Amino acid sequence: MTQAIYQGFILSRQQYAADKYSRHSGITLCYWLSSDHGPIKVLVPNQQAVFFIPANQHALAEQLFLKHNINVEFKDVAIKHFSGEQCIACYFSSSQALYQARQLLESQSFENQITVYEGDVRHSDRFLMERFIRGGVWVTGDVTQQAGYIQIDNAQLKAAEPYTPQFKTLSLDIECSGEGVLFSVALVGEGIDCVIMVGEPEHCEQAIQWCHDEIDLLTQLQQLIQQVDPDIIIGWNVIEFDFNVLNRRAEALGVKLLLGRGNGQLQIREGHFTRLTLPGRCVVDGIDTLKNATYHFDSFSLANVSHKILGEKKLIQSDNRLSEIIRQFNEDKLSLAAYNRQDCVLVNRIFAKLKLIEFAIVRTQLTGLELERMGGSVAAFTNLYLPLLHRSGYVAPNLGDHGLSFESPGGFVMESIPGLYKNVIVLDFKSLYPSIMQTFCIDPLGLIRGLADPDNAIAGFKDAFFSRTEHHLPNLIKKLASSRQHAKNTDQPMLSQAIKIIMNSLYGVLGSKGCRFCDPRLSSSITLRGHEIMQTSRQWIEELGYTVIYGDTDSTFVSLPDDLDAASCKEIGKQLANTINKKWQQTIKQRFATQSYLEIEFETLYSPFFMPTIRGKTTGSKKRYVGQVQKDGEKQLIFKGMETARSDWTQLAHEFQTELFETLFSDSFTVEMLTPIIESYITRLYAGEFDNKLVYRKRLGQHLIDYQKNIPPQVQAVKKYQATHPEFVISKGQVVEYVYTKSGAELYIEQVPATEYQFDYNVYVEKQLKPIAEMIFNALDLTNGYLNVKQKNLF
Repeated sequence: MTQAIYQGFILSRQQYAADKYSRHSGITLCYWLSSDHGPIKVLVPNQQAVFFIPANQHALAEQLFLKHNINVEFKDVAIKHFSGEQCIACYFSSSQALYQARQLLESQSFENQITVYEGDVRHSDRFLMERFIRGGVWVTGDVTQQAGYIQIDNAQLKAAEPYTPQFKTLSLDIECSGEGVLFSVALVGEGIDCVIMVGEPEHCEQAIQWCHDEIDLLTQLQQLIQQVDPDIIIGWNVIEFDFNVLNRRAEALGVKLLLGRGNGQLQIREGHFTRLTLPGRCVVDGIDTLKNATYHFDSFSLANVSHKILGEKKLIQSDNRLSEIIRQFNEDKLSLAAYNRQDCVLVNRIFAKLKLIEFAIVRTQLTGLELERMGGSVAAFTNLYLPLLHRSGYVAPNLGDHGLSFESPGGFVMESIPGLYKNVIVLDFKSLYPSIMQTFCIDPLGLIRGLADPDNAIAGFKDAFFSRTEHHLPNLIKKLASSRQHAKNTDQPMLSQAIKIIMNSLYGVLGSKGCRFCDPRLSSSITLRGHEIMQTSRQWIEELGYTVIYGDTDSTFVSLPDDLDAASCKEIGKQLANTINKKWQQTIKQRFATQSYLEIEFETLYSPFFMPTIRGKTTGSKKRYVGQVQKDGEKQLIFKGMETARSDWTQLAHEFQTELFETLFSDSFTVEMLTPIIESYITRLYAGEFDNKLVYRKRLGQHLIDYQKNIPPQVQAVKKYQATHPEFVISKGQVVEYVYTKSGAELYIEQVPATEYQFDYNVYVEKQLKPIAEMIFNALDLTNGYLNVKQKNLF
C-alpha cells in the first residue's frame, strides 16, 4: 500500500454495515470518484450514524434501547432545539440499528413518545455535508491498484475547490413490449454506437449485436457497459422507465445486473420517486435535468423536446408508438434498431446543445446534491444550511415544530388599468425575495435568536423578529450573489443560471410544508415585506407624476407620455430606478438602522403595450399582457399569459392573435383595420384553409380510468378512439392531440389527412377566434368608446 493525495469528483455514494469477515466495524461509507487518474473507489470505515433526542428523555430512551437490544452510544453535545431545550446525540454502528431505534421511539404511546431530530439524514450524505464537500474532493489513505480502478481504504476526505474531470458519458435507451419484455438496447457515446437486439442475425450497415434471448441481451449489455466504462449514463426518463424495466426483467429472469464499477450491482428502490444506485457511475435523466434548469415545454416527451430544440423528429411518428414498435420487432427489426439508436442520438444532441451535464455539475458544486438528484430544492437547502446550524449549536427542527397554523400570503399582484398604451416601461426589483432576506436578516436561526432578544432585532411580520447578528442566510445570499456576478463577468452562463435558481428557491423552501425549516413567520415576513416595498415604490413613482398601470411580485409597469421617443423613455426608466434605490437606502437606514440590498432596475420598454380586461368584465386582468420591444433592430411581440403563449390553444388562435396585435401595434392603426382581418379568418376557416391548424393539445392529469363524472374533451376523444382501436394505449401525463368535429371531440391522428375530418368550424369561431377579438374590442371600447355596431357584432 502507498499513501497519496488524489483529487476527484463524487459520482456515487453508498453506506453498508461491515460483514463478519471484515476487519472493520460500524458503517462503511463508499464513494466512487471520477478523476484525472481514472475511477477511484473510496472507503471510509468505522462510521456511526446519528440522530438527536431531548436530553431530558435520555433515561427513558436508554431503557427502551436496552429492552429491545439496540446498541447505542449516547454523547453529550453542545446542541439544542429551537425551543431552547438541550439535546443529546445517539450514535449507532449500523443504519439498520438507527432505523429500528427511530421507529421504536416514535411508536411509543403519547405520554412516553420521544422526539427524534434529524433521524432521516443518511450518514453518507451527512458525512459530506458536514465537511462542506460538494462534488469536488481531496482524498488520501491506503492506496492500492485494482482491476480498472484505484482503491483508497481508511480514507480521509476534504472539500476541494470546484473540480471537473473529463467525464465519459454514454446514452442508453431500451425498447420493449407493454409488459416490459425486452426487444433491444441502444448505446451511443464514448466510442460505441450499437444496438443489442433479440433476434436472428440480419445483414445491415448499422452495428447490431444479435442475441438469442433476453438473458443473452442483458449479458451483452453488462459486457459492453463494463467495456466502455462510462462515468455518466444519460437518457430520457431513463431512471423511472429504462433502468426500472431492465431491473425488473433481470429479477424475473434471475440475472444480476452488474452494471456498476467493480462489478457493482444495480439497485433500485421505489417510493415517492425511484432511487437508483449504480456504484461508480451516475445516471442523469434529461427530463429531470431540464426541469431543474427551469426549462418549460408543453410536453417533455423526447419527440416534442427534440423537435423544439433540434428541429428533428423521432423515426417513429405513429400516435401509438408502442403498437408500431411491436410491429417492427416482429416484422422489421432493422427499422426498430434504427429507431432505438436515433433516440440515443437525439438525447446526446439535446444534452450537448443545452449543456445539461455542465448544469448538473455546477448545481452539485453549489449544493452538494448528487448529479442525478431529481428536484431537490429542500434537500439543497438542507445541505447548505444544516452544517451551519450545527456550528451555531442547534439541531434542525421537525416539520411543524413551530406550532403555527396560519398560511403566509403570496406575492403582491396589483390591480391593472386595461387599455392600449404607447409607452410602458417596466422596473424590476433584482432578486427581490433574496434581497429582502438579506436586508431584513430573515433566517430560521435569526428568527429564534431575534424572538429571544427583540429589542436588538429587526421586526418582521406576524410577530416575527430577526437577529441582526446571529443568522446564516443573509451571508449565504451575499456569497451567492457575488458568485453569480463573477459568473456573469467571466461568461459562465451555466453557473449563473444555477445560482439564480438556488437563490430564487430559498423563499419557496421556507414556505414549503415539506421543509423542516418551514415557518409561516419566515415566509410571511418575506412576502408581506414585498407587498410593502411594491406599494411604497408605486406611491413614490406616482408622486413624481407618472402612472403605474400594473405590478406583479417584483415588477412595476409605468405608463409614460405618448409623445416620448424610445431614448427618452429609457432615460426616464434609469432615472426612476436610481431615485427609487436611493429612497429605499435612506428609508431602510432610518427605519431599521440597517443596509438596503434592494435594487430596482429599468428592465424593458414596451411600445406599444396592451393590458386586457378580465374576460366578460370591465376590470383589468392580471398576469396577462402583450407588448412590443425592439430587439437587434427588429420589432418583437412579447405575450405573457395570453392565448399565443399557451399550449392548449390551437395554432389557428396563435396566428390570429399575432396578426391582430401586429395590426394593433402598427403606426397607422385604426380600429377599422381589425374588422377585415377577423372577417378574413372566419371566411378562410370555413373554406378549410386552416384545417391543419385546428389541433388542441391537452395533458392527461389523471389515468383514463379515473375520469368518471367530469370527462373533458381530450378524454372523450381518447375513449372514442379506443372503442375502435383497443390497442391504443395512453397514460397519465401524456399529451392528447384532438380536434372538434361535427360528432364532437375526436383524437387527431397525424397520418390521417385533414380533409377526412368533418370539422365543426362553429366551435373554432366561438372558442378560438371570438374570445381573442372580444378581448381586444372590450379593452379598446373601455378606454376609447369608439366601436361601432358592426364591430361589436362581428360574431
